Amino acid sequence: MKNIVILGSTGSIGTQSLDIVRKSPDMKVLGLSAHHNIELLEKQAREFKPQMVCAGTEALAKELALRLADTDIKVVCGTDGMCTLATIPEAEIIVTSVMGIAGLKPTIAAIQAKKNIALANKETLVAAGALVTKLARENGVKILPVDSEHSAVFQSLAGLQSPKQLRRIILTASGGPFRTKTAAELKNVTKEMALKHPNWSMGAKITIDSSTMVNKGLEVIEAHWLFDAAPAQIDVVVHPQSIIHSMVEFIDGSVIAQLGLPDMRLPIAYALTYPDRAPISSEFLSLADIGTLTFEKPHNDVFPALPLAYEALKQGGTMCAVYNGADEAAVAAFLNDKIAYTAITDVIENAMASYTNTAADTLDAVLNADLWAREFVASHI
Repeated sequence: MKNIVILGSTGSIGTQSLDIVRKSPDMKVLGLSAHHNIELLEKQAREFKPQMVCAGTEALAKELALRLADTDIKVVCGTDGMCTLATIPEAEIIVTSVMGIAGLKPTIAAIQAKKNIALANKETLVAAGALVTKLARENGVKILPVDSEHSAVFQSLAGLQSPKQLRRIILTASGGPFRTKTAAELKNVTKEMALKHPNWSMGAKITIDSSTMVNKGLEVIEAHWLFDAAPAQIDVVVHPQSIIHSMVEFIDGSVIAQLGLPDMRLPIAYALTYPDRAPISSEFLSLADIGTLTFEKPHNDVFPALPLAYEALKQGGTMCAVYNGADEAAVAAFLNDKIAYTAITDVIENAMASYTNTAADTLDAVLNADLWAREFVASHI
């Protein structure tokens, strides 16, 4: 029996993780958390009967406790509550699918408690990659990527005998809904247009990030920390069909790719069952039916968020935390109709240009940089 905790259980990754648990009699859920959707969290709690659940605020936790008063499920709240869930003694693997920087503290708590991490919260490594990977090494913890791209790289590197054999990592990107648009055309993009991804079903924030290519920028930074690859070893190629999820190239010119249908349950299941695999899918890839796979270079002149991510990674320190924090704040502003679509990347660029970089050697330094970025965005919209 594998005991798991899911942080962010009502979101896209969380609900799909529970789909996998339903098909896996050897998995047991010990903890679930949600920010505000306590209606769904209550349903999940009654179905999976965890030891503990966590709501985002004290008020929501009190309401949830009343709803679950006929059970023996403990209810906690906030970041401290998520940290408590992440350190349940019997838990073996923690799925961190909380959105944004909010996932950082509970992930660190889980690592310090020697829990393996199924990482769907890319902001954790983007903002605090040096700290998190150092802690994972010290505690003998595996960080198993849930993002389809990083899971593909992880799987493709399975036969790697030495890091010196790796030439480069090639992350694929769908290009999002505006792949063929010009910079002028992007000025007319509405919220409704940006939320329609051509291939994937994701949450609102990730869908917007995919359309701006920020998501791919975050993945470049995350790949650097996950696979100890230099920025120059990480390339991005646009692959509109989203069948090849990523590739690795070795020094002899061989390229190994991981392919599959665009279904997030596949990388989630691999992280939860690693090193085994589970028959969780009833639909299988048919290349003959797909017919054609195409590839393009990223249009960095139209989508400058990707080169900005490389610049943040090059500068190091807390600049990546600023990149991420500015994006989170800018996307929230866009979704609340406060800024135009193209202003998202403008805000990130302005924040990076205005920031005095510092070392990312403590959690406080990372969180202070994130706060600075959010305050910068708030004062410039």
